[in-house]
Order: sequence, then structure tokens, then C-alpha cells
Amino acid sequence: MDLRELSLGVIIVAIVIFIIIPLPTPLLDFLLMMNITLGILILLNSLYSSEPLEMSLFPTLLLVTTLYRLVLNVSTTRLILLNGYAGEVVNTFGGFVAGGNMIVGVIIFIIIVIVNFMVITKGSERVAEVTARFTLDAMPGKQMAIDADLNTGLIDEEEAKLRRKKIQDESNFYGAMDGASKFVKGDAIAGILITFVNIAAGLALGVTGLSTGEPLPLADAAAKYTVMTIGDGLASQIPALLISTATGIIVTKATNESGISREVSSQLFSKPLTLAITGGFLVFMGILTPLPWYIFVPFGGFLMYLSVIEGNKQKLAFVQSEISEDDIEAEAARKPENVVSLLNVDPILLLFGYGLIPLVDSSQGGDLLDRVVMIRRQIALELGAVVPVIHLRDDIKLSPNQYKIMIKGVEVASGELLFDHYMAMNPGNVEEEIDGIETVEPYMGLPALWILESQRERAEALGYTVVDPPAIIATHLTEVIRSHLFELLTRQGVQSLIDNVKQTNEVLVDELIPKLLTVGEVQKVLANLLREGISIRDLVTVLETLADSSHMTRDTDMLTEYARQALRRAISKKYFDNQMNAVITLDPDLEQTIMASVQQTEQGSYLALDPSTTRKVFDSMGVEVKKLTSMGLQPIILTSPVVRMYFKRLVEQTAPDLAVLSYNEVDPSAEIQSVGMVSVS
Repeated sequence: MDLRELSLGVIIVAIVIFIIIPLPTPLLDFLLMMNITLGILILLNSLYSSEPLEMSLFPTLLLVTTLYRLVLNVSTTRLILLNGYAGEVVNTFGGFVAGGNMIVGVIIFIIIVIVNFMVITKGSERVAEVTARFTLDAMPGKQMAIDADLNTGLIDEEEAKLRRKKIQDESNFYGAMDGASKFVKGDAIAGILITFVNIAAGLALGVTGLSTGEPLPLADAAAKYTVMTIGDGLASQIPALLISTATGIIVTKATNESGISREVSSQLFSKPLTLAITGGFLVFMGILTPLPWYIFVPFGGFLMYLSVIEGNKQKLAFVQSEISEDDIEAEAARKPENVVSLLNVDPILLLFGYGLIPLVDSSQGGDLLDRVVMIRRQIALELGAVVPVIHLRDDIKLSPNQYKIMIKGVEVASGELLFDHYMAMNPGNVEEEIDGIETVEPYMGLPALWILESQRERAEALGYTVVDPPAIIATHLTEVIRSHLFELLTRQGVQSLIDNVKQTNEVLVDELIPKLLTVGEVQKVLANLLREGISIRDLVTVLETLADSSHMTRDTDMLTEYARQALRRAISKKYFDNQMNAVITLDPDLEQTIMASVQQTEQGSYLALDPSTTRKVFDSMGVEVKKLTSMGLQPIILTSPVVRMYFKRLVEQTAPDLAVLSYNEVDPSAEIQSVGMVSVS
């Protein structure tokens, strides 16, 4: 057995034996000295520990020291009542600390007991109880946080085990402290009772002569036994006060790695303003009141001097931190690996000249940032896809009123605004003209006018469509994002959409991915839908269709056609919202020609139509489309399901916005009327 473990067992047993065996006064003096030493050691270790768990054995120490003090009380009581003398330590506390005065000793003892029992012990008990309750309540949340960090890879399994053990140790510690604080309370009560019993028994024995052999006068008995008993009480209550204070420190301590002395200094003496005000108050009190100026004025001046020194120190630290940050930035710029950060490409970036900064700066009334947030919300509701974060940045290379829209680092659109003007556009039915600066609407390229704010009401009254600069940028940005959304849909974005569906359709997702299709194949189908402006918000229907159709083919183009047919109600709602809807159809002979020109390869199928036929198709289609646009109708071409995909690919280079639908994509409730036919004859 380890010698330390053997010694500990012997000490604990010896403490109990001391209750039975009378102790000689020299040994008792030594044990009383050890009692005071233990109290000081425990108090200082509690004070300077960085966290409560460094004193994890404190509840056990509390029990042992409490038992130790009670045994010493029994031993001193035996000697006082039998001999009227309990050693030099007790005698010194009774004579020197209490000044040899019985009344003074009793008052000092009562004050110590009140402070220990009513203030420190009671407060520590309450804090320990509340801390234990909150620690136990917080355990599930802390465990979940550890599991989350482990799942995301922020910590490894070993770190997770250490954190779980620390949480368990904290719970056990505060639970034990809640119970151990009752020892302190009981010890304080026992000390009071033992002291009053000693006084009463000592007076009785002294007056009756049962202890000394001859009766003593009441005054002599009181002086002899009371002073000795008070000395015994002080010798035991002062260590008890130290232990109680250590208990309060342990249960109120917050985790602090820098040490309590440094924290006290930084929290009390680190604010120059508070030091200056406090010092000025002390100087004021010392000069203008009868208080001793030689105490208040020097100390107040010292605090004001500290405020000046602390202020200079903080200014120096601020300058040094700025220099350090500059050095770090310069050093980082010199490192070769700093180039890696330049490789990141923003999915969507809006660049603008310095003249348009007020549109973005909310402090100047700009609301463009709020509009950008609404754009992401609008497209999510309309098309069912999450738009990546849109970054806004000023660029001195641009002209003051210019802006550019970048998709994946490449400019796709630009425009120029007049910051303090409004754009007025003639919808086609306004006859009276107004004065303004001629311009072109950035997105549609329509003719427009820049007008002043004072002209706005008149322009609107005449029928002009008037918009402000933020609305122009927001509209342009919305349409650019809508037309390029299929490029912005990444595998990671699709995975997020699938995870959202999985919360309510777990069986569907588990069946489809990855058993039938990969995330990449699903992404291609969704991108195909978004390319033609078809909403994927009803993602459950799309995934259900892919799960049913992937048994027949894994061609993403064909799967897209099946998904479109499943979404026919939404497609019909998008294009056919009138009682009678005009469409253009394809000549059956043309459809046969297209299908005969389809070439099948390992990479998929493509249309190989001869140039002369292609030119005839474009000419015929142009005539029919012009006929509908002249009537103010949206041109829609209706084809058979097997032809739609190939015809759309044929015409999207010359007419990317032309709607090409198949008969299977038209809801039965929609009424349509053919007003033209594309043919090559």
C-alpha cells in the first residue's frame, strides 16, 4: 500500500480515537495549530484555483476538517472542565485576542459566529444549492453540444470523452457541494452550543468546587472558565470562518484562466474614468468635510494618478495593437500561401461605383441591402431554389454611376444610373412627352428618360412607369439571377434541398439516393428545369417522378421530361392563365423529320438537322412568333412529348426565352387554341 494512503487512513482513525483518549496539552496545542494551518491552506487554494474542479476533493476535505474541529472541541472541553486549562493556544486566544476581558471576548466570539453562520455559511449554502440545480439542468444541452461538435469534425473522439468527463465531474462536484455546505452550517451551530455549554458547565463546576476541589467565588469562576472557553471558541471558530469563506469562494468562482489577482486588478483598476471620479470624490470629502484630510486627500490623489497612468497605458496598448495588426497583415501578404484566398470566386457579386454608395449605405437612407434580401426570398418562393449569398462591393475602377453584375467572377450584365434621378418609361400608351435625359432601361433595353424628383408626380399622372435607382438595380439583379439560377445550383445546394425534404419524406429520399440516382444526376435534372424557368419548389413531386422513372432510364434529359410532365399543373398555371390561350404547333411532317435526325451516342442523344431545313424552321417560326407578339400575346410552341426537348435545343440559341411545351405538360383544364403552325413545306 502507498505510504500516503496508509498515513491518510491512520489520521482519520486517530481523529476518531481522540474523542475517547484525553490529549496532553502540548499535543493539543500542535493539533490546534494544524487546524489553523489547514484553514489557511484551504482558503488560499480555493482563492487561487483557476476553476472549481481543481478543488474536486473540497467536499471530502470539508467533512474531514469539520470532524477534526469537533474532536478538538471535545478535547479542549474535557481539559477546561477538568483542569481549567487547555494549553497555551487556547489560553492565548482567550487572553491576547480577547484582551483578557471576558465581555470583550464574548462580543468578539458572537460577532465571528454571526458573520460565519448568518452571512457566509447561509449564502454559500444557497449558492451551492442553486449551482447544483442549474448544473444538472444544463447537462443535456452540454452533451448535445459535444455530440454536435464531434459530428461536424470540430473535435475528435478523445476530446469528446474529456469534455463529457468534465461535465460529469462538474455535476458530481456541485451535487456534493450542495450537501457538504450543510456540514459548515452544522459546524457553526455546534460551535455555538459547545461554547455556551462550556461556559455554563464551567461556572457550575467552579462554583460548586467539583473540578478544583474547593468552591470559587462566582466572579473568579466566571473569569477563569469563561475566558478559557472563549479562547477555545475563538481557536475553533477562526479556522471554521476560513473554511466557510473557502466554501463560498469555491461555489461562486467562475472559470478564469488568468488568475484571480490579475482579474481583480483588471476589473477594478483598469478604467481611468472610474479611478478619476473616485479619487476626486475622496479629495472633495477630505477638503470640504471634517474627515481626516491626511488620509482622504493623499489616497484620492493616488487614485487620480493611477487613472492617468492607466489611460496612458491603454493608449499605448491600442497603438501597439494597431501596429501589430499592420505587421500581421503585411507578413500575411508576403506569404506565398496568401494567394489561395484570391482563388475564391463569389457566386453572385454586384460591383458599383462610388457615386452609388448611398444606395447601399443604410445610414444615408439606402435600402439596396434590404432589397437584396427580398430578392433571395422572392426567388426561393417562386422557383424553389436557394440563391447563394449576394455580395455587394464598391469598385473604384468603375465610373461613379456604373454597376456590374458578376456571376462566378464573369460579368453578365451592367448598367448606369443617375443617383438623384428617377427613370420614367413609356408603356406605349402615353402621348404627352415630358422633359428628361434620354437613356435605356438596363435589362430590357427599352427607351426611357431620367427625370427629377419634382417631375415624378406629373410623369405618373401621364401614365409613365416611374422607378427609383434601387428598384432598377434590384429588378435587373433579380432577372439576371433568375436566368442564371441553373448555373448557381450546386451539388451542395441540392443536398441541402434534399435534406429539407428528408425531414418529412425520409422513405422517398432513402429509396432514390443513392440507390437509383446520385446527387449529381438529381442536380442536372433540377438545373434543366430551372434553365427553362420551371419552379422546383414542389421538390417532392420531382423526386417521386425520378424514383418512378429511373428504373427505365438514367438519361437526365429524359428524366427532366418526365419531371416536367409531372409538374404540368404548375406549368399550365405559368403559361395558360386565360380562358382561351393561343399557341403555335409543329407540322407533323416536321416532327417526323426532327425525330429522324436524332442521333444516339454513348454520351446521350442530339439533333443533327441539315442547315437548309434548320433555316426553313427558323423562318417559319419567326413569322408565327411575330404574329403572336403583334397581338400582345406571349408566343408558346406546343409539340409532341418526344420532340419537345430536341426542338427546344434547336431554337434556344436564337430565341432563348421562347416557351416550348409538350402536349403532356398541358393540364386538361387548360383551354388552348392553335393560331399557327411551324412547317418546312
